Amino acid sequence: MARGARLDSYDIAILRALQANGRITKVALAEAVHLSPSPCWERLKKLEDAGLITGYRALVDIRKIAPVTEVMVVVTLSSHKAEEFRRFEDEVRACNEVQGCWALGGGIDYILRLVVTDVDAYQRFMDELLDSGADIERYFGYVVTKTVKDAPEPFPDN
Repeated sequence: MARGARLDSYDIAILRALQANGRITKVALAEAVHLSPSPCWERLKKLEDAGLITGYRALVDIRKIAPVTEVMVVVTLSSHKAEEFRRFEDEVRACNEVQGCWALGGGIDYILRLVVTDVDAYQRFMDELLDSGADIERYFGYVVTKTVKDAPEPFPDN
């Protein structure tokens, strides 16, 4: 399956079923998408090989294990040269505190989602990031007080 390849209704049904339940058995997946197990398995392998399915993981509620603070940070870099973007992205990829990072178009360059033990840990993280040479002009941190919705990326309707 080449990049940009068209998906048929069975492929889309497989992807949707896996998004809803990544632990679904092969037999249950085949039943859910109205295929026999062998053709369903072959399609699943093709979707994985094509990189459309990038992994399977458990979603853990870390707050039930340890107290944590989630902080969303908007970042603007001083320079907008490709080399500076790469440097910043390399820095944040290496940080365990960064659970998500999105590059944006417009007045803000990045949004980071941090998970830290507390506000002091957040400030220590930011101080280290500022000292790393990541070329940050300014940043603003917003402590998450409540998660209203946290869903996987929706699969588009075709």
